[in-house]
Amino acid sequence: MIHNCFNKKLLYLIICLLAGLCALNGCGHKNYKKDADERVYKILDQKWKDEYGTKANYKISDTEPLPDDIQVEKAVPNSGILTLPQAVAIATAYNREYHTQKEELYIKALDLRLTRHEFETQFFGNISGGYAADRNDDAYGFEGSSGFKWLLATGARLSGRLVLAYIDVLSGNLNSGMATILSTTVVQPLLRGSDRKVALENLTQAEKDTLYQVRLFNRFRKTFVVSVISQYYLVLQQNDAVKNAQRNYNTLKWLHNKVENLANAGRLPKLELEQIRQQMLQALNIYILTEKEYKQAFDEFKITLSLPTTTEFQLDVNELESLKATEMTYPDFSETEAVETALARRLDLVNSADAVIDAERKVYVAADGLRADANLVGYGNFVPSRKGDRRGLGPLRKEYGLDIELSLPLDRVAEQNIYRKALITLSQKQRDYEQASDIVKLEVRQAYRDLKEAAQSYRVQVEGLKLADKRLKNTFLLLQYGRASSRRFLNAQNDLFDAQNAAIEALVNYMVATLNFYRDTEVLQVRPDGMWEQGIDRKVPIASSSPHTVGSSEASSDQKRLSLMDSFAPRMVKTK
Repeated sequence: MIHNCFNKKLLYLIICLLAGLCALNGCGHKNYKKDADERVYKILDQKWKDEYGTKANYKISDTEPLPDDIQVEKAVPNSGILTLPQAVAIATAYNREYHTQKEELYIKALDLRLTRHEFETQFFGNISGGYAADRNDDAYGFEGSSGFKWLLATGARLSGRLVLAYIDVLSGNLNSGMATILSTTVVQPLLRGSDRKVALENLTQAEKDTLYQVRLFNRFRKTFVVSVISQYYLVLQQNDAVKNAQRNYNTLKWLHNKVENLANAGRLPKLELEQIRQQMLQALNIYILTEKEYKQAFDEFKITLSLPTTTEFQLDVNELESLKATEMTYPDFSETEAVETALARRLDLVNSADAVIDAERKVYVAADGLRADANLVGYGNFVPSRKGDRRGLGPLRKEYGLDIELSLPLDRVAEQNIYRKALITLSQKQRDYEQASDIVKLEVRQAYRDLKEAAQSYRVQVEGLKLADKRLKNTFLLLQYGRASSRRFLNAQNDLFDAQNAAIEALVNYMVATLNFYRDTEVLQVRPDGMWEQGIDRKVPIASSSPHTVGSSEASSDQKRLSLMDSFAPRMVKTK
């Protein structure tokens, strides 16, 4: 009889446990990936400000793209010609480093999501059951518990737990029945850890770190697009150099044939023929080397696009022709205005300034760690006054209390070290900002000088190319009438070859210098298609444009950054 009862009750226990497992397993049907993606991109949407850049092409590859994201196939057009916009689009969509930066942005927001969760109500539940026997007792039972824990901004920790247990004694002296207990606990720090700024420090830093990553991503995107465009033009320059080298060789080959006929007729000495042949062989060698360098540069560009190096296509030479038709202009603003604009807008510099504020906050938190520990502990329990019978629970009895725990700061060596290191870190961050500010000034001044020099150099090289071309034509006419030596024509041809290469190099240098200047002053904006545009009207002095701000949620931090600039670093330029 007892054995049959035991089998039935054990079967009932197993069924209950299986039901609990099935219920828990049902929670697994939730789409955790989708939920994580939604939460992460909601965070990024909150942190992203329009002045950082266009909110496009920042989602990782295994998530649904935004409507503004570029949709481009990782393939060369059927025409076999890859235009500059197409190249930038492919690079932005498939470049491996770009993907890594998007993933770093996602991971940083994911970390913030976890830190925020620490201040949310967290629920838990457990189910257990089993059978136990010894010489005197033979019983089985199960226990279920559920509860929550909650960390408040004041540093207080709340927790609650409900436990429901059932035991069925098959034999022995134990009592069968059900029991329950409900307990709640509140622990509120009174000294160390009670300050709201201290309690929220991890969350504050996580929020700031995500904001920094958003800025860094936008800064990377600008530098990346500039590098792709620059690399595109440099490959076109190499291609043009190959064509120049081939034309130079063909011209010398024509000259060699002409002089060879004259030398065979006795009208020119053999020495001139040998000199021309030597120059022709050198030109052939230059052509071979130039072609090798072009193919190497082209393959490296394919890697940037994440295309196989065996992919066959050509770049659009019309881009170079369009560039030649572009009017070379100087910046219509002064170097001082450019520097002031960069100091106000550079996203990496704003991060460096905010890092000083973070370090100040860390000093405050470390100082709090030197205080004594004092906790106010409150608890309340509801427990049965006696074990329930098989029909239900027994009456409940309330238990509650209020305690104060005090721990004197007799040993604070570790905390003392943390505090001292925090002070040193603050000094380091201040110096880092000063150095970053100086580096930004250096970069902008260099970019400004490079841009002016490139424009001037291109004008000079174009004028030199015109003169070299005119000289060659005149020498050719004189050569036709026997009034110029082949050596003179050879010198003119060499000068023309050098002038052609110098002119195209100066042109590309001007374009690259322009991109670098707008990148370093942070006025370059990346469009959703990956191409670039200047972010502010050039008719207005750029230093008077709206400076970088971090939005209403960061207003206090922004104001504090300005105060810090005035207080500890006289050389820092205040953001308007």
